[in-house]
Amino acid sequence: MMAKIQRFGGAMFTPVLFFVFSGIVIAVASVVNDPAIVGNIAQEGTLWNKLWEIIEEGGWTVFNNMEILFAIGLPLGLAKKANARAALESFVLYMTFNTFMSKILENFGATFGVDFDQEVGEGLKMIGGVKTLDTGVVGSIIIAAVVIYLHNRFFDTQLPEYLGIFQGSALIGMIGFFAMFIMALLFSWIWPIFQQGVQSLQDFMVRSGNFGVFTYIFLEKALLPTGLHHFIYAPFQFGPAVVEGGTTLYWMEHLKEFASSSQSLKSLFPEGGFALQGLSNLFGVPGIALAFYATSKKENKKKVLALIVPGVITAVLAGITEPFDYTFLFIAPVLFFIHAVLAAILATTSYALGVVGDMGGGLIEIITKNWIPMWANHWQTYAIQVGVGLAFILVYFLVFRFLILKFDFKTPGRADEEVAMFTKADYKEKKQEAGHEDDLYHDQAHGFLEAFGGAENIENVNNCATRLRVSVKDEDKVQNDDAFKAWGAHGVVRNKKYFQIIVGLNVPQVRESFDQLIDENKK
Repeated sequence: MMAKIQRFGGAMFTPVLFFVFSGIVIAVASVVNDPAIVGNIAQEGTLWNKLWEIIEEGGWTVFNNMEILFAIGLPLGLAKKANARAALESFVLYMTFNTFMSKILENFGATFGVDFDQEVGEGLKMIGGVKTLDTGVVGSIIIAAVVIYLHNRFFDTQLPEYLGIFQGSALIGMIGFFAMFIMALLFSWIWPIFQQGVQSLQDFMVRSGNFGVFTYIFLEKALLPTGLHHFIYAPFQFGPAVVEGGTTLYWMEHLKEFASSSQSLKSLFPEGGFALQGLSNLFGVPGIALAFYATSKKENKKKVLALIVPGVITAVLAGITEPFDYTFLFIAPVLFFIHAVLAAILATTSYALGVVGDMGGGLIEIITKNWIPMWANHWQTYAIQVGVGLAFILVYFLVFRFLILKFDFKTPGRADEEVAMFTKADYKEKKQEAGHEDDLYHDQAHGFLEAFGGAENIENVNNCATRLRVSVKDEDKVQNDDAFKAWGAHGVVRNKKYFQIIVGLNVPQVRESFDQLIDENKK
């Protein structure tokens, strides 16, 4: 069950990959098209103004269609076979579901307590051109899950030859058609009640203030090794946990309004405290890295520096912390727990002092989506943020240094063994031996596949932002961690037949090559 949940969480990350760039585009367009910032060139009706309106509208594509992206993205990661066909099936049936629900509410809206004649908003939304209930990402995930089940269960069903045209995706479409009618009836009845409950939850979470922020950030960070952190942040960032549509969408929709207001950001967007998990990337990871360096043996300091600098840069700039986290997570798990506690304290302290926004990623995203557009009227907030952050770099350093020395944790550079680092020359040599000198991803995937005991030992494959998730038939055939690290893995997480290989930001490309190699071995 845990492996299935982890796989589901990893699949959810596929649509999320599009959000960062689109958010940056909208933020930049908002800044350069604001007359208060760039002057008369951005006045309404000018060529500059019209061009940037076009660019900004393009950036909204992803956010305006989040539900459809999740409906398509989940089957790509969760379908056991023919995942491209599963994605198409999911899109068709999700739109069928919305069309059914639209007509049901148009004819019987009063029966379900829905005023379908009102304008879009307040529980209604246009999805793919269809006016329907705003079920958000939650609705699309549920429908996608139903379609994935139908696909995995019936896609290979053999029909009599004279009915062969109805096999495969056509069969899923037929079964799904009736399933979507039932789902539309259920949602028309249950979802308005659920919306009222969500509103109550939103009010509670916002009223919980500092305690709510601390709990959210701690759980999001502490559950990262299990892969369950997706289930913590997704309802907040992309769902209705504290604000309709999620904190990411709400922030982008009100970016210009917040930027032009002289009121405090916290009063304008108190829900923004639930989007501060990126602060530990900026200010926590550097403090931990300094502690690792300071406590390493003198003869190992250069090697430790080479080990931690790439991870710190990735964490600070891109907000991807797994390559760094897993460097020490399994050496001293208690330190990771301390990291989660300090990350929650950092975010809660910042929130208490007025810092809010959309800060779930790295420095690039935080600068473009927060600092630049908001600077004119809210620079004091960001001055406080940086001041608190710099103080926490010192806090992290002192706490980690004390614990490492006190309990003699064998963090990088402290063990008697040599700090394992692979040079470019080492990797080239490996490539030549493998016979794929020009394909880095193919080589790495090939190495991992061999370490797993070959294609015949692979049960399922998936990935999230930085990890290749694999379940095997026989865990005894899987080689030790060094076999994976020799091909560039940052670490390995083992749970019986389920493995997570910490690859890094190029994991989608490695996973693609991994899948190709498995398919080639089946032929």
